[in-house]
Amino acid sequence: MSKVIVATDKAPAAIGTYSQAVKIGTTVYLSGQIPLVPETMELVSDDFRAQAVQVFQNLSAVCEAAGGVLQDMVKVQIYLPDLGQFATVNEVMAEFFTKPYPARAAIGVRALPKGAQIEIDGIMEIPSTN
Repeated sequence: MSKVIVATDKAPAAIGTYSQAVKIGTTVYLSGQIPLVPETMELVSDDFRAQAVQVFQNLSAVCEAAGGVLQDMVKVQIYLPDLGQFATVNEVMAEFFTKPYPARAAIGVRALPKGAQIEIDGIMEIPSTN
């Protein structure tokens, strides 16, 4: 089975030596997204909630480019310099996902690229290899 590199201009371009996502069969491995606006490659805002929304919008764009939708994600890992923001993450996540929710981990980190307050990566399982 060959790997397919997933790329879209509707999500921020990779800012390092990685792909936005890699698809193998029906499994898609999504690289971490931070709250960059794709058109400007700048942080959307200093507001945490706005950053969380932007991250989910970016993930959604990559999911769609891979032939799925955000709801097809089966695992998300959320990286936060401030774990005190987790209640807001739950609120925003509930706006983007419906039950059944994906498996999830929250990881406290010291810092994120570009001073972001949140980063999320994950795994998506899509119904076919479109």
